[in-house]
Amino acid sequence: MDGGTIALDGETSLGSETATQPPLLSSPTPTYSSPIHPAANAVHRCDAAHAAASSSKGSIGVGAGNYFELHWQICHGRELQFQLAGHTLCSSDDGRFHPNLSLNFKTLCPRTSRGNFKCKIDSILRNHLGTAKILKLNVADEDSTYPYIDRWLEVAVTPGIEELTLTLHKKYIFACSLLSDGVRDSIRCLQLTFCAFHPMAELGPLRSLTKLHLCGVHITGDELESLLLNSLVLEQLRLNVCNKISFLKIPCVLQHLSCLSVMACRRMQVIVCEAPNLSSISLSGGIKFSLGETLTMKVLSMIRPNVVCYARAQLPSIMPNLESMVLSSDSEAVNIPMLPTKFLCLKHLTIQIARGTFSPSYDYFFLVSFLHASPSLETLYLDVFQEDMRHESIVEDSSAHLRQLPELSHECLKSVEIIGFNSAKSLVELTCCIVKAAASLERLVLDTLRGGDRCSGESNGKICWPVSNAVLKESARAAIAVRRYIEDKVAPTTTLTLVGTCTRCHSLAFG
Repeated sequence: MDGGTIALDGETSLGSETATQPPLLSSPTPTYSSPIHPAANAVHRCDAAHAAASSSKGSIGVGAGNYFELHWQICHGRELQFQLAGHTLCSSDDGRFHPNLSLNFKTLCPRTSRGNFKCKIDSILRNHLGTAKILKLNVADEDSTYPYIDRWLEVAVTPGIEELTLTLHKKYIFACSLLSDGVRDSIRCLQLTFCAFHPMAELGPLRSLTKLHLCGVHITGDELESLLLNSLVLEQLRLNVCNKISFLKIPCVLQHLSCLSVMACRRMQVIVCEAPNLSSISLSGGIKFSLGETLTMKVLSMIRPNVVCYARAQLPSIMPNLESMVLSSDSEAVNIPMLPTKFLCLKHLTIQIARGTFSPSYDYFFLVSFLHASPSLETLYLDVFQEDMRHESIVEDSSAHLRQLPELSHECLKSVEIIGFNSAKSLVELTCCIVKAAASLERLVLDTLRGGDRCSGESNGKICWPVSNAVLKESARAAIAVRRYIEDKVAPTTTLTLVGTCTRCHSLAFG
């Protein structure tokens, strides 16, 4: 097998693990099976070396150095088998090593017991000593691996490694000593999940690091700032569930930083970003953020209550050059105002205000304010799914008068998708307004179900997600509203797709 990501589903075979002999630790005298490859003389040379070592030390306690010297002499033969520390090891390749390693329980032990997991990791890392360019190691929830993580990383993290993605153990402390001068020269991407990491200024510069992703990592704001000051070519910084940080300062020396994401860091209160070329930011929670330069901002994602109203009222003046925006909220108590400010460059807008039940007073129609403010908008994705729709249904009011904005005209909007479309009068009014105003509209999707609960139709062999009777009832009313008020307003050049329910959905209904 040539280079590339190695498929670890049987290339390395191991025997049963003995309870007293953990990986990468001292082990009893190894015994070798008969050679099965023409290169038998390589094995004989190694046997001689082993015999010499045994005679000088008695039963050879194979340390890391001794073992690796022995292993390197053997592993270049094709399918040479030997036993070490109670494990049957096998090198199935033709002497070439795989620079990309992805080690996790699913790929290593799809049909075997968990006891073999650490044995296989041990074998593979030995077999690729100093050769890995990309290492992805996931031992999350595998408590039995915790004592061996240090030795595995000492073996695998060597100068020349470029990408390190580790999902470890909540008690594990990632040692800064692993980031030697040679490693700091080569590593381009560092992703740590579920561990502690305490870098300080003495760490030294990471000269090639462009991506830093930390998830569930115990690190303080001061420690992270020290790491950032040593990462002058950093382009992406992503923090998820890093709950030790309350204040984050991103220094101005990060001239290359373009992407910042801070999600679910529940103690984060303030972010001060002085990086001059930031163009993409994702934030969740009520974080106060200060940006040194906002004219470079192109992409924004925010998750917080009442974010839709906040974005319309505040962001046109703060980030006037936004091109893509995602707004997610589970609570919108204030209707969006109609304002003169504009998002002149905005092309893609996603609004998610889905929750169990909206206040009946929330007026969807005012979302048209974004259409009015975004003359360059091309795609609109709106998720308004409710488990229990309590708005006034237009289906139950045959004399309903629909509000309109006849002066609204939009020349760029091409695609509109509404997830959780329902028969609320204000939502039907919004949809009609969009259809009438968007002269270039090519695609209109009205999904009366939640995106993940999409109906599979009547096709054999497929299933539908169970939905409540309330959702089924509202889906039927929404379909009536589309046919009564929207369908005849859709231009012939626009493809209208109505996603509803099938008989199987009704058979699976609950509540």
